[in-house]
Amino acid sequence: MNTSLISRKHITGIPRVGTAIVELAVCLPVLVMMTLATVEACTMLYVQQTLKTTAFEGARVGIVPGATVENINFQCETLLDSHSINGYAISANPSDPTQLSQGDWLEITITAPFADNSLVGGWIYSDKTLERSVSLRAE
Repeated sequence: MNTSLISRKHITGIPRVGTAIVELAVCLPVLVMMTLATVEACTMLYVQQTLKTTAFEGARVGIVPGATVENINFQCETLLDSHSINGYAISANPSDPTQLSQGDWLEITITAPFADNSLVGGWIYSDKTLERSVSLRAE
């Protein structure tokens, strides 16, 4: 009997269970990191869009004749709280919308730290502060 044939069959017939476990151990952390990074990026886009929409709504309130900064803050705070945005700051330029004349620009800026608004802890963008502004002309 040919011994080289027997040893070749014996080597190729060995199950490769250990190889699959090693491949899983190498690939699984990479896949988990990619999934979490995608969730973080989508959350950041959501927060940025929420800030932009809220700034627009605040500016809409502020350009109406007789509007005050309290009206702007109330509108923005209501929207940001309903979207569960944390640590935000609202600013208006000019700071007193009662001084606006027709055609003057009102700019509303909203900032929020991303780490306070992250779903998975903000470990990728922990030091990033998101900021969105909207400018509208007074009526």
